[in-house]
Amino acid sequence: MIRKATERDIARIVEIRNSVTENRLSDPGKITLDELRWFIANPGIFVWEQQGDVQGFCAGDPRNGNLWALFVDDAFAKRGIGTALLARACSVLEDAGHDRIWLTTDPGTRAERLYRQAGWELIGEKDDELLFELKLPGGST
Repeated sequence: MIRKATERDIARIVEIRNSVTENRLSDPGKITLDELRWFIANPGIFVWEQQGDVQGFCAGDPRNGNLWALFVDDAFAKRGIGTALLARACSVLEDAGHDRIWLTTDPGTRAERLYRQAGWELIGEKDDELLFELKLPGGST
């Protein structure tokens, strides 16, 4: 089930983000507690929880239309969790008024395949990652 993240979820979110085998952060300190708290206070971060266990999370940044994060614990991969979280993050960005949203990801990953299958268009590169964009049906920006 998808639900809005709370302060209680921060430790698990950080654990999932730092434990994934693909799209690893070269600097785990790059994601700060202040950023996570901002997303919790604003309509951007959600978790997938099943039987009391947070198994993945997503965050869409309503300020700039960026899919800021989408990660699933490797132990729960290939169960449709990422697809469901992706849809939730996209709806957050659409509700914020964006008609085009964007993300970056490493090439040759499950994430790249997920975005391509979901209709995201590769438009270039940014900071040595693939830059994808998706046109949404609604929005005004």
